[in-house]
Amino acid sequence: LDVSVDMWNFFYTCLVSLWLHRFYIYSAVAFGISIWIVIQFTTTKTKKKVTEHGEKYNGNPASSEGIEDKLVNGYATLQAKEVYVAGVKIFYGSQTGTAKRFAKGLAEAVISLNLPVEVISMGDYDPDDCLSEETTSRNICVFLVATYTDGQPTESAAWFCKWLEEAANDFRFGKTYLKGLRYAVFGLGNSVYVDHYNTVGRNIDRWLWMLSASRIMTRAEGDCNVAQSKHGSIEADFEAWRAKFLSRLQALCRGEKKPCSGKCKKGKCKSPGKQSKESSDHEHGASEYENTEAEELFETSSEEEADAEEAGGTNSVIDVEDLGGIMSHMKKAKSGLDSRVGGGMYHPFPRLSRNPIRTPILAAQGGYKLIGSHSGVKLCRWTKSMLRGRGGCYKHTFYGIESHRCMEATPSLACANKCVFCWRHHTNPVGTEWRWKMDQPEMILQEAIENHQNMIKQFKGVSGVKADRFEEAMTAKHCALSLVGEPIMYPEINRFVKLLHQHSISSFLVTNAQFPDEIRNLEPVTQLYVSVDASTKESLKRIDRPLFKDFWQRFLDSLKALSEKQQRTVYRLTLVKAWNVDELKAYADLISLGKPDFIEVKGVTYCGESSASNLTMANVPWHEEVVHFVQELANLIPDYEIACEHEHSNCLLIAHKKFKINGEWCTWINYDRFQELVQEHERSGGSKTFTAADYAARTPLWALFGSRERGFDPLDVRYQRRSKARDISGC
Repeated sequence: LDVSVDMWNFFYTCLVSLWLHRFYIYSAVAFGISIWIVIQFTTTKTKKKVTEHGEKYNGNPASSEGIEDKLVNGYATLQAKEVYVAGVKIFYGSQTGTAKRFAKGLAEAVISLNLPVEVISMGDYDPDDCLSEETTSRNICVFLVATYTDGQPTESAAWFCKWLEEAANDFRFGKTYLKGLRYAVFGLGNSVYVDHYNTVGRNIDRWLWMLSASRIMTRAEGDCNVAQSKHGSIEADFEAWRAKFLSRLQALCRGEKKPCSGKCKKGKCKSPGKQSKESSDHEHGASEYENTEAEELFETSSEEEADAEEAGGTNSVIDVEDLGGIMSHMKKAKSGLDSRVGGGMYHPFPRLSRNPIRTPILAAQGGYKLIGSHSGVKLCRWTKSMLRGRGGCYKHTFYGIESHRCMEATPSLACANKCVFCWRHHTNPVGTEWRWKMDQPEMILQEAIENHQNMIKQFKGVSGVKADRFEEAMTAKHCALSLVGEPIMYPEINRFVKLLHQHSISSFLVTNAQFPDEIRNLEPVTQLYVSVDASTKESLKRIDRPLFKDFWQRFLDSLKALSEKQQRTVYRLTLVKAWNVDELKAYADLISLGKPDFIEVKGVTYCGESSASNLTMANVPWHEEVVHFVQELANLIPDYEIACEHEHSNCLLIAHKKFKINGEWCTWINYDRFQELVQEHERSGGSKTFTAADYAARTPLWALFGSRERGFDPLDVRYQRRSKARDISGC
């Protein structure tokens, strides 16, 4: 009790003392607050001086960095200033040395701004490996490119341009693949060649824009024709552009957005004070930032961007008073397309009667080389991959083809289905019968091989391409007749296949199971595929959208015709989540009907947005889901087992147990033996037959399901593309 009383007395005494001396306490608190205010004022003033001093150094953050470090003391610690521009990379493609000379001159000017700079020849640069890194590097990429003979890029820039064009038109890269990359383009050309003037510069600008890269200023074009040059010579054109570029670069270094010229769309432009850091990194419509003087020198923007802005775009808000102009623009565009494709690009065959199949969209966006009236050839991405030692396609894993020696072609661009997952987005015609003037198979094969070789030649000297594989690739050993359309519709398909075999080229033919009579009459091929995209009449109609009214009976008859074949046969199942993955028992019934040697099961590849399909990424199954489906399906078909896997293509192979010889899988093909057998068959007039087992070969361990390699050839090195999105692309 005494302790409690003493404690209370102590606290009471303290409280009384604080109350009696409260004036001194208030004074001390007021003094402390005053000191804090003085410190804050001094700190703010110091920061302002540092900013003003940095502006004297042309806005380069690196110039003020050292000063800021010296001002770190006690309470006045300053944060490091944000770097808006880390450096400049100057890419040049030159034939006579002019672009190279301009690049070096520009580099010297950039160095004077205390910015790191790198001058790079496009011939020494691998865009597939490195260009995507520039999306986060905060570098400014400058492209000085010359247009050479017939509007083609110079030899050193050929591969860079080829890669960029394919990336811009390949759905696997995605529309935002280069989002974050900032660039400027200066083209070198001669206006005497009107049809090809500065074609390369314009193309590079357009392709970069299509991949969501951001212009820091609109494209400039230098003219070697002094009579037409805006400044009297190409050198003067470059000097004028360089001055504008350096001014723009300094503004970017300060994190500023160039003042609006008042010509931006609708006059709606964000004020510099309200602009965010993100908007300074992604400046799409560069014409908004150029003043009148600059527009006298520069083009405005790419043709695609101009068209998109004029039409309002798919995601833009359109004013009612603009609808008339937009509808007029769309009618003109449609009229122009109809005139280019003979008025029947998207119509059934009768409107194309006796006319050639003209498919400019396939040629321009898909990278196809059109042959004659109705055929085409294209370089597969797996061919390019294996040329560089980065692995082959699933056919390499399952059947032992050499992907770099495979030619992807078709003798018929037309098709009888409009599948929802078609990666051509239905840019090829559709129909139920042949109605064209027919090209001869000799001409088709000759031009296919020539076009294929010309596309392979473009890889000569490209970084990473293996010399031995390049030489091998010049001689095609395999032909995948699965490019587009329905190859079996071609009336001379048997002659075409025989020609392939006479050139020692194996044949992999894919059909959509709508032409049972043609399947029965087909001469032996190395491997015959039938696409089994669904297992019920209703789901097949929803997924394949066939043109034939009796499509289901044709489908079943095609599977029966397949069962009569003695050579290798394959079912090709494409899994579309929420569409056809719950029909296991029905699939098993179809397998018992057609009795295929192999069953390929592959997850659908998302082909991007299209008005022709409502598929999304949600419909793409994960590889684990495909594996689970295959395991459940294998349990329902006792004569089959899971044999191989190619994880990168999201694909597995189920094989008939007759190909498991002495406990070892033999899914690979002895191609030399097949050529011997097929030649004997032809010499005997068809009397001497052979079966799939006669040209089977042992499957290597790395290709088997459950192997550590997951189907990737250990002789190659797997390359993971630096992409913001998961790569689900297949073959």
